[in-house]
Amino acid sequence: MTLNPDLLAILACPQCKQPVEPTPDESWLVCRPCGLRYPMEDGIPIMLVDEASPLEE
Repeated sequence: MTLNPDLLAILACPQCKQPVEPTPDESWLVCRPCGLRYPMEDGIPIMLVDEASPLEE
């Protein structure tokens, strides 16, 4: 499922308020400034800091 570009344009990291970007497989949304990634479940972004995990590069 492709993330709607209009939705992606308004999403921001809840911790630092910076834009997020999807991973190539769109299973995560990544915040590079914080070094966090937020999960996507069935195409729905879970933008909760408690649900985030450290970015693995």
